[in-house]
Amino acid sequence: MIAHLVNTDVGSRGIGRLYLDYRIRNFHFLEDAAETFLNSLERTLILTGFPIPPSMTPETDGPPGALAVAKAVEKLGGRVEVLSYPEVMGALGSFGVTFAGYVDISSYSLVVAIETPGRAVDGRYYSMSGMEITREAFDRLVIEAREYGIPTIAVGDGGNEAGMGNVRDLIELYIPLGEKIASVVEVDHLITAGVSNWGAYGLVAQASILAGTNLLADWDEEKVVKALTSAGLIDGVRKKPSESVDGIGLEVHKEVVELLKVLVNDALGG
Repeated sequence: MIAHLVNTDVGSRGIGRLYLDYRIRNFHFLEDAAETFLNSLERTLILTGFPIPPSMTPETDGPPGALAVAKAVEKLGGRVEVLSYPEVMGALGSFGVTFAGYVDISSYSLVVAIETPGRAVDGRYYSMSGMEITREAFDRLVIEAREYGIPTIAVGDGGNEAGMGNVRDLIELYIPLGEKIASVVEVDHLITAGVSNWGAYGLVAQASILAGTNLLADWDEEKVVKALTSAGLIDGVRKKPSESVDGIGLEVHKEVVELLKVLVNDALGG
């Protein structure tokens, strides 16, 4: 139910059909990711931030999910650092996040990439509309982590994010401009989603069930999205500051979070 919910294709971008095929291949992808998450969070690095052309301003999808995962790591007794763009780090600063400075990838026990660009087959980075992204990307850290044997988890919703290389053939089949924008960067565990924030919340929800405690209980979607918008982050579809994510109004995102909380409580018997 959680995987179905977070893959609801409200934006009609093709991820719904991709998800159904992916689920057939890897039915327990969310459960497997949550298990790895719980078993590897001693020192977690979270990568997030997606610059939107032409302004290259980071969007509101990704950072909220990164914050939710970071808070879950802390509640479970792990250490966590977030690496992102200066605008994102400034926006998240008031939430008590620890940011990564110099990154020695070999020192981490887990790397989680949430809505951050992944290189295409030509080595470039693209938006869903096929425009080139010219800001620095963090996907090299995912690649390096895999070389060290460090577990990697990624969340993506459009096919052009780090980690979506796991389903590159499905991106080319179902996502507009898929052959051009599809990322080739693979991870150990890929979580697809209708909105990447939802995929991150889904990971936290599934981990909550396995851990026996609702790690989303105090999550306030409205507070986080409004803070990011006030800091200048933009809606990636509307390409302007807006209390929305991926062109979807805030009320929808709030309801998705509330339903996840209810599902977790129900699974925990309360």
